Amino acid sequence: MNYARFITARSAARKPSALRVMAEILGKSSKSVLSLATGAPNPNMFPFKTAVITTDNKETIQFDEDVMKRALQYSQSAGQGQMDMCVTCGSQEGLCKVFEMIVNPGDNILINEPIYSGAIHAVQPLGCNMINVSSDGHGIIPDSLREILSKWKPEDSKNPEKNTPKFLYTVPNGNNPAGNSLTTNRKREIYELARKYDFLIIEDDPYYFMQFNKPWAPTFLSMDVDGRVIRADSFSKVLSSGLRIGFLTGPKPLIERIVLHIQVSTMHPSTFAQLLVSQLLYQWGEEGFLAHVDRVTDFYRKQRDALLAAADKWLSGLAEWHVPTAGMFLWVKIKGLHDVRKLIEEKAFKKEIFMLPGYHFYLDSSAPCPYFRASFSLASPEQMDMAFQGLAQLIKESL
Repeated sequence: MNYARFITARSAARKPSALRVMAEILGKSSKSVLSLATGAPNPNMFPFKTAVITTDNKETIQFDEDVMKRALQYSQSAGQGQMDMCVTCGSQEGLCKVFEMIVNPGDNILINEPIYSGAIHAVQPLGCNMINVSSDGHGIIPDSLREILSKWKPEDSKNPEKNTPKFLYTVPNGNNPAGNSLTTNRKREIYELARKYDFLIIEDDPYYFMQFNKPWAPTFLSMDVDGRVIRADSFSKVLSSGLRIGFLTGPKPLIERIVLHIQVSTMHPSTFAQLLVSQLLYQWGEEGFLAHVDRVTDFYRKQRDALLAAADKWLSGLAEWHVPTAGMFLWVKIKGLHDVRKLIEEKAFKKEIFMLPGYHFYLDSSAPCPYFRASFSLASPEQMDMAFQGLAQLIKESL
C-alpha cells in the first residue's frame, strides 16, 4: 500500500535525529566502548535516589538507585501581567510549539551555525528560510547580525511583503554543540538590533544553571523592555532529563497561543512528574536549589577540566578548540582535514571510540566539516584520556 498520500509535506520533511540514533547504537554496544558522543546529563547528579510506591493492595513498587537513574534519564524513544509562563515537556517540546505558532512557509528566521540539531529538525519542515548569523568563541557576532539586517530598513517590519526576519533563535550559554556563551555586551547589542528591526528573540537556555563562572550572565529576558523575548528553561540537566519538565516565559499573548497548541497535542507534562519537581523545590526553597546547582556545576566543571587536560595532552597541534564556560560539550576542529566524517564515523567507530561528527549541526549536512563534538557529561577522566589518545593516533594516520 502506498502511504505517501496520507503524509503531509511537513511530516515527510522530518528526519531522524542523529542524537537519538547514536543513543540507540550506544544502548546496544559493549561496555568497552569509549563514548564522548551523547549529550545526556550524568544521572549521578540527579537529586532523586530511591522511591517506594504503595499500591491499593498494600504491596510496594520499589525503585532502587540503579532503577531510579534509568527512570530519570532520557529514554529511547501561568502567571499574570505582561509576562506569562507555561510548563512544558522539557524545553524542546515547548520550542516546537513556539515554532509551530510563529513560523509560516517562506518566513525568514535567524539562527547561528553550528546549531542544536533538534532545532534544525523542528524548524526545517516548516518551510522557512533559515539565515545563518556568524559566531565565534563568544557566540553570535553582532556585526554579522547587523550586516544581515542591513538588507532591510527598520520600517520594513511593518510591511508583510518585505519579509523581515521574524525571530532570532539562540542558545546563549554552553551552546550545543559549540560550547560557546554570549557575553553580556553582545546580548545588549543583539537586543537593541531586535528592537530596531522588530523581531523576537527565542532564548533557549537549558544550560543556564551550568555556567562555570560567577556572576552568571544576565539573560535576554532580564533585558526585555518590549515583551519580545520568549525564554525556554529546563530542569533536564540539573534535576532529571527523564521527568521532561521545563518552562517557557514570554509575552502573555504568545504564551496563551502556545498553551492552546499544547492542549491539542501533549495536553500537559506528566502530573506525577510536575508534582515531584514542585514538592522538591518547595522543600528545598531557593537556597537549597541553588546549593544543588552549585554541586552540579562543580561536577561538570571538573569533567570539563578533565576533557581539556586530555585534549591538551593528545590533540595539541592536531586540533583546536575554545574552552567552554557552560554546558557539557567541547567543539573540536581537526587541523589539516577538510572533512572528518570518515575519520569519526568509520575509523574511530571501528576502534570503539565514539564522537559526534560536526556536520549534524549544520543546515547543509552534506557539506564537508572539520569539526566534531565531544561530551564530557558521562565519561570518566580515564575514558576521556583513552578516547583522545586513540583519536590522536587515527588523526595522524589520516593526515
